[in-house]
Amino acid sequence: MQKPASEKLTAKAKERPSPAPAKYDFMVVSNRLPVDRCSAEDAANDGDGWRRSPGGLVTALAPLMAKSDGAWVGWHGAPDEAVEPFSHDDMDLVPVQLSADDVELYYEGFSNATLWPLYHDVIATPEFHRTWWDAYRRVNQRFADAVVQSADKNATIWVQDYQLQLVPQMLRRVRPDLKIGFFNHIPFPPPEIFAQLPWRQAILEGLLGSDLVGFQRPSDAANFMRSARRFLGASVKQQQVQVRDSSGEVTHIARAQAFPISIAVDQISELAERPDIVERARQIRQDLGNPRTILLGVDRLDYTKGIRHRLKAFEELLQDGSLKVTDATLIQVASPSRERVEQYRILREEIEGTVGHINGTYDTMQNTAVRYLHHSYPVEEMVALYLAADVMLVTALRDGMNLVAKEYVAARTNHTGALVLSEFTGAADQLKQALLVNPHDIDGLKNTIMRAVDLPANESRRRMRTMRKQILDHDVDHWSSEFLAALAEKVVRDDS
Repeated sequence: MQKPASEKLTAKAKERPSPAPAKYDFMVVSNRLPVDRCSAEDAANDGDGWRRSPGGLVTALAPLMAKSDGAWVGWHGAPDEAVEPFSHDDMDLVPVQLSADDVELYYEGFSNATLWPLYHDVIATPEFHRTWWDAYRRVNQRFADAVVQSADKNATIWVQDYQLQLVPQMLRRVRPDLKIGFFNHIPFPPPEIFAQLPWRQAILEGLLGSDLVGFQRPSDAANFMRSARRFLGASVKQQQVQVRDSSGEVTHIARAQAFPISIAVDQISELAERPDIVERARQIRQDLGNPRTILLGVDRLDYTKGIRHRLKAFEELLQDGSLKVTDATLIQVASPSRERVEQYRILREEIEGTVGHINGTYDTMQNTAVRYLHHSYPVEEMVALYLAADVMLVTALRDGMNLVAKEYVAARTNHTGALVLSEFTGAADQLKQALLVNPHDIDGLKNTIMRAVDLPANESRRRMRTMRKQILDHDVDHWSSEFLAALAEKVVRDDS
C-alpha cells in the first residue's frame, strides 16, 4: 500500500539533517531568558509574542549581547513546552526546556527552599532533599549542554546566579577552551552556615570551574574562598585557587572578587524629570490626603526583606505618638513572589494580617496608616512613588545588594529625601551616607525612622548628593564592563 503524501514528507524531513546551531563568541546563561510572553493583545500589535523583561540584569547585558553578536541561554518560562532558538530585540535567545517536575524540584525546591534560605543566613530553615539535588544537577547539565552546542571556540561564557552553580565545572570538563565567568547575585554564607549543605563540595567544585567568580561584597568573596579552603582543602593565595584535575594537574586558576551590581542611572534620572511622572507623584500625595511625610517600602514579598520588622516599628511609632496617622502614611509595595512555595504563602498571610490590624486600629475616615499594594508595577510608576516618598525604608535582614535603594537615590535628582538602609544589604557598602540601621533592633529602627522624618534639609541634600555621585560613577554599565574586563585578564600562575 502506498504511503500518503503527508507521511512521505514527514519521512523525508526526518532524514534531512537539522541545520547546525549558530555559534557565538559571547553567551550569558541565566535561569530565565530576558523576555516574557506578551498578552494576546500585545502579541497581535507587535507580531512577536515576546517583550523584554524588566530588571537591571537585562538592562545591563542586552546592549552587550547586541554588540558582541552574543546569545542568551535560559528557560522561557513555560513548563513542558519546547521552543526553538529565536531572536528578539537584537538578541539571539537559546531556550532551555524545563518540565513541571523540573520547576518544582530544581527551582522551587533546591534553588529556593534549600539554597535561598541557606545563603541568606538561615532566616528560614532550609530543606535538604536528595530528589531536589538530583533535579538540580540534571537541570544544570541541560543548561551546560545548551551552551556547549552553541559556543564558538574560545568563547566567553557568563553564568548568572545560584540556580546554576554547577554549570561552570560542567563546561570546563568538555570545553576547556572557554573563558568562564560566574556572578552570584545573592550573598554567599560563611563556612559555618555553608557547612550544613550536604552537597557543599559539589557546589564549590562547580563554582571553581570558573576563571572568575564574582560576588556583591568582598565579604561574600572571602566566605567563598574560606569554604573552598575548609571543605576542599584548596590552597588560596590572594583570592586565587589553582584548580587541579583528578590527576593533580593544574587546569586553570579560579579567582574570586567583588563586583557590586548597580542600576541604569540615566534611565531612572530621565524618568524622574518627565512632567507626566512628576505630576503622577503629586497625584499620589494628593490621593493620600497630602500627609506631611510619606514613607515607602518596595520589596518582593520575601522573608529576607524585613517587611514584618518595618511594620512593627511603624506600628509602635503610631502607638507611642511619635507619628500620627494624620501626618504620616506608609506605602508598602510587596510584589508577588514564589506563591507556590508554602513559606511565601504563610508570609503573605502574616503581612496582610498585620496591615489589617494596623489600619483597623489607626485609620480615620480621611487617613490610612498603611497603603498596602500586592502588585508589580512598571518602572514609570515606581519612579513616581520614589518622587512622592519623603523617606525610603530598606530594612532587609540579608540582601546581596538591593537595587531599590539605589533607584530611590537616582530618582531624587533634587537631592531631597532620606534613605533608611539596612546594614545587612550589599548597598550599605556603597551608600555610606544613608541612615544605616540594624533592622533586628526595633527600638533602633524606630529612632532611625524618626531621624529620617526630621532630617534637616541641608543634611538631606549633603547625604543625597554624595550617594547620587557614587551611583552615577558606578552604574550598571560600569559593573558589567568591569567584570568582563577582569575575566579577560591573563592570570600569571604563581607556583612559589
